[in-house]
Amino acid sequence: MGAIRVQIEGSIYANNSDDLTQEEFLDAFIEFVENRGWSFGGGSFQIDEEGNHIDDIE
Repeated sequence: MGAIRVQIEGSIYANNSDDLTQEEFLDAFIEFVENRGWSFGGGSFQIDEEGNHIDDIE
């Protein structure tokens, strides 16, 4: 058997109702992953409150 991996599917929401930017989340997530000596391969995208992709973030 090869290496065991974890796949993540879901959405992250800020509990305080503030906007959570993709950059803010990714910075914290990558720091979490790298501090444990792990690596991450994948993608992410920003969504609105209905779960729709946001193509143009102002």
